[in-house]
Amino acid sequence: MTVTSPSEKPDSGLQAQVADDAANGRMSRGEVVQALSGLMLGMFVAILASTVVSNALPRIISDLGGSQSIYTWIVTTELLAMTATVPLWGKLADLYSKKLLVQLSLLLFVAGSLIAGFTPDVGVLIVSRAVQGIGAGGMTALATIVMASIIPPRELGRYSGIFGAVFGVATIAGPLIGGVMVDTSWLGWRWCFFIGVPFSIAAIILLQKTLHLPTARRQVKIDWLGALLITAGVSTLLIWSTLAGQHFAWASWETAIFVAGGVVLLALAVRTESKAPEPVVPLRIFRNRTVTLAIVASVLVGVAMFGGTVFLSQYFQVALGKSPTVAGLMSLPMIFGLLISSTVAGALITKFGKWKMYLVAGAIVMTVGMLLLSTIDAKTSVLMLSVHMAVLGIGVGMLMQNLVLAAQNDVPAAELGAATSALTFFRSMGGAIGVSALGAVLANRVTSLTAEKSGAAPSSGGSAEVPDVSTLPPQVLAVVRDIYGTATSDLFLVAAPIAFLAVIAVVLIKEKPLSTLSGDERRAQEEAAATGIALH
Repeated sequence: MTVTSPSEKPDSGLQAQVADDAANGRMSRGEVVQALSGLMLGMFVAILASTVVSNALPRIISDLGGSQSIYTWIVTTELLAMTATVPLWGKLADLYSKKLLVQLSLLLFVAGSLIAGFTPDVGVLIVSRAVQGIGAGGMTALATIVMASIIPPRELGRYSGIFGAVFGVATIAGPLIGGVMVDTSWLGWRWCFFIGVPFSIAAIILLQKTLHLPTARRQVKIDWLGALLITAGVSTLLIWSTLAGQHFAWASWETAIFVAGGVVLLALAVRTESKAPEPVVPLRIFRNRTVTLAIVASVLVGVAMFGGTVFLSQYFQVALGKSPTVAGLMSLPMIFGLLISSTVAGALITKFGKWKMYLVAGAIVMTVGMLLLSTIDAKTSVLMLSVHMAVLGIGVGMLMQNLVLAAQNDVPAAELGAATSALTFFRSMGGAIGVSALGAVLANRVTSLTAEKSGAAPSSGGSAEVPDVSTLPPQVLAVVRDIYGTATSDLFLVAAPIAFLAVIAVVLIKEKPLSTLSGDERRAQEEAAATGIALH
């Protein structure tokens, strides 16, 4: 008989936990952290790709001889490809090896990055951005799905803050890294694309060594027609939201054609999915109240958050007269607010098992942040602006990741991929449409304010060019700064009610206890129960 001293109890408890994990076939905490390191690298690369080119685009367009419309498409092509392919990646994750799919998405990203880095012209660059977007879409969707497979919902909170940190660092580091690349003579803008390659390869190797998931391939046929219709319908609406307000009016015959085409394609997709034995997006998940309300809230968060904050950089530079580098650094308070609230809320959810209060509080704080930002103007101090942005970041940090957690906890394990990718998809969709719609609001407001101050009749297009403030005389510069300060505050005033609708959506979600089983364990349990029913 072995006598255990009090000082040995923690070690024996840890050993017991390790032994229990091994008996259940569950990855230990150390193995989970190792596997997450590969996923975090992949996520870092996916997010970095979207932001690193922002400061490099003027130089890229100049070197390759592109136009202003090409400038827009270099950005939006990746967004289109990423958003439209997320549902398909989610469905594939429910059917095939998640580990293989993650590595495939990273390989696609590497291929797109290399093509972009060596591109001879803008045409090849746009194609490469589409390939990058498909890979980034896979990584964005699959990282959260893999987390749910290896970590029980009850434990997910403590890890969500890590991904929040990766998101924040990649978001703020991207423009800064891109600016350094462009300004360094022996590197140049091509390294904005090459820089992601070693990270992606390292992530593939790490995942091969550390990610151990059961391979349970199901012999089924994917509804490729449904996938094609969904992708085509979504792409049509996203292209419309990108072009409307800039290349043609929102109320125009072009809008009618794009919207009608997108709606018809999506209607055909719904009909096809309803009849398919293995649909890409199972329509039955929308019968789940938690999933449906979480999707509604995700769309609203996407519209309000991305649609509003994407124009803050322009406000910093035009209304406040800051340089691009300083403008990038000024978003730090929002990022820090997001990181802190995401980490703290995640830890508290893991400790106490309650999650709804953080959704409600996050939605309310996000709305308050929008209202605070609706008070800014060209004279707002950096300190006051930082406080407003931190409030917004705190609200978003409590809300975004926990919406996914609530949905994952309330669906069968076999539909984890579809439910997770649906939330990611609709959030991205809301963000894309929000950027376009609120961008049109901003442009119209700038045009009308300019007309008021100049005494001229306002133009109908609402597509005023963004002025180069460095070339303006002092008197004109003061007026322009005042116009952009007022227009940006009006933008957040429009976004605030949209954010408040998210409060209503999360209040209606019913809180359910978090499962203590990982996704793979739940799936094995569900399949065993189904087999038992079939045998009887």
